[in-house]
Order: sequence, then structure tokens, then C-alpha cells
Amino acid sequence: MRARVDSAPDPVRPRGSGAGAFRWFRRLLVGSVLMGLVLVGGTAFRVWQVARIDDYATADAIVVLGAAQYSGTPSTVFEARLDQAYKLFRLGVAPRVITVGGKQEGDLYTEAASGKNYLQSRGVPGDKILAVETGSDTLRSVEAVANAMKARDMSAAVLVSDPWHSLRTRTMARDEGLDAWTAPTRTGPAVYTRESQAHGIARETGALLWYQLTHFAADFRYTAGQ
Repeated sequence: MRARVDSAPDPVRPRGSGAGAFRWFRRLLVGSVLMGLVLVGGTAFRVWQVARIDDYATADAIVVLGAAQYSGTPSTVFEARLDQAYKLFRLGVAPRVITVGGKQEGDLYTEAASGKNYLQSRGVPGDKILAVETGSDTLRSVEAVANAMKARDMSAAVLVSDPWHSLRTRTMARDEGLDAWTAPTRTGPAVYTRESQAHGIARETGALLWYQLTHFAADFRYTAGQ
């Protein structure tokens, strides 16, 4: 008769532990995706919402955000912004216009100087235009304008750019201590087509989220036309 051999019992595994961990991870992933969609969607809605605002309240200065120029001739994007600034000046919204923007390597003119020359050609007196000839992106341009305005005891600015650019420029200007609002252009490539509008909203949604996260600039390439 063979002796009975007792063996150690198998370790007891919690029932469903692997399935429970997978369910927890799946819920976390789905929740994170939903939160991301809400954040992106909410930001895109705010970009669209602020783009529709036209605030013609009186200010110390009308600030025109720079765009491409070619040997002193503003691009169609920049020209549309300058035409809006000219309109605001003629309406008496502010006694001074500020153009801002530096130049690319090899350029003969800065964006600010190109904008000033254009406004002068339309009849705005040169002594009513301040050209801030620095800034290679939106954030640096806004910082330069804020410094120039503070040095001249100015604090209230109406910002002129493309509609979709309005929320980001306003956010940056207020972060720099300016009392800022927007009156964007309603002409030019940025508003010509549904495609350019959708591109502008998507571009600015990403750029604004990046700025709010890092406080660094993120000027993605503009492809709606120059």
C-alpha cells in the first residue's frame, strides 16, 4: 500500500483581478479622452465666440498685429488688418495706432515699418503711428507693445488681427497687464472660405492651449493665403 503524499495547496488568486485592473485602466483611458475632448472643444468654442466680438470702445491705442510683408508691401492678410485699423482710427476709437513686428532674415523692412508706411499712404499722420519694430511671433510682439505702451503711460488697447487670432492675442495682452479687447478684421484670406475659417479655429485652439500650458508662443504656419 503506497503512502499518501500530501502536496501544498495551490496559491489562491483573487478572482477576476486581471479583468478588474483592465476595466479600471479602460475607464481611466476613456475618462482622459473625454476630458481632453471637452477641453479642446471648449477652447475651440471660445476661439469662435471671441472671434465674433467687435468692441469699438475708446482706447489709448489701436494695436495692429503684424503679418507677412514683401519689400515693404503688406501681404493681403496684413493689409486686411491695416484697413481695419484705419477704419477704427477714422471712427475715433483711439488717437494713436501701433504697428508691431520685426523682420525675417534678408528683409529690407520690418512688419511694423511696412504697416506704418501703408497707413500713412492712406492719410493717417505719421506722428499718430508708433512702429514697434520687434517681435517674431505673437507673444514677443504683444510683450513689445505692452512695454512700449507702459513707457508712454498707456494701458488700454483695442487689438486688430484675424478673427480667430483674437482670443489668444487678448489673453496674452491681459497677461502683460494691458486692458485689452478686440475688433478684428472681417476681410482677407482668414475669412474668405469655410476651409480657411476651420483652419484658423483649429490653429488657434492648439496655439492657445499650448500657451496656457507653457506660457510659450506657438505660432503655427498660416496656410490660408497671403
